[in-house]
Amino acid sequence: MDRCRGARADRARRRPQGDPLNDLELAERAARLGGDLLLERFHGPLKEVHSKSTVTDLVSEADTASEAAIKRLLADERPDDGLLAEEGSAHDSASGRRWVVDPLDGTVNYLYRLPAWCVSIALEDEQGSAVAVVHDPLRDETFTAERGAGARLNGERIQVSGEDRPERALIATGFSYSADLRAAQAEVVTRVLPVFRDIRRAGAAALDLAYLAAGRVDGYYERGLKAWDWAAARLLVTEAGGAVADLDGEPHGLAAASPQLLPRLLEFVS
Repeated sequence: MDRCRGARADRARRRPQGDPLNDLELAERAARLGGDLLLERFHGPLKEVHSKSTVTDLVSEADTASEAAIKRLLADERPDDGLLAEEGSAHDSASGRRWVVDPLDGTVNYLYRLPAWCVSIALEDEQGSAVAVVHDPLRDETFTAERGAGARLNGERIQVSGEDRPERALIATGFSYSADLRAAQAEVVTRVLPVFRDIRRAGAAALDLAYLAAGRVDGYYERGLKAWDWAAARLLVTEAGGAVADLDGEPHGLAAASPQLLPRLLEFVS
């Protein structure tokens, strides 16, 4: 642990339960716990791989092990808070707060041994996301944000690129597990590609948005997302100076970019 991260953790432990910094430290501990379990399994044999909504929508023993470990930690530390997690863990809140967890965003990448996957954890209250962590175990990169306090990567402040010219803007996106929706998404790509610099598809929505927050891409859009895909990363983007818009219609979608670029992106992806 570096000196900056260690100092934050020390301050967090001295604060009362419910303080945002204390919650951020817990979210980071939970994300690293899940990430460590995923790393242990990453180079080993695949175990208990099953399909969910379609044959291409997969879940593995690694997903469920990460989720179980995170669930136990949060239950021990915040027993009154609610939980919503991708692999089915859920319970109601007695505190008015809820943790939203993706224990492995980018499962297909993980199973194919592609290095683009992460753990995503957000804490929500009546105002929306209050704390966010997106942790990339392979690169030891931890993106964090607190509402009203900015966004950071491994403790250092980050911000969106601020690019406002479409022809110079690199756009990230993702595609659905549904063949019908992928066909519709392909049509959107034909509108975006001629106008913007290029498109990137990493295969993990939380990482795409974290990279936008850090200025590694200039914009992002995608339909078919679930709450655990964006709950943490949406806060990262806004706290890094970016803007996020919900895409009208079904299925739900998001678009994000600098405040200057987002209106132009929406013209092509709405």
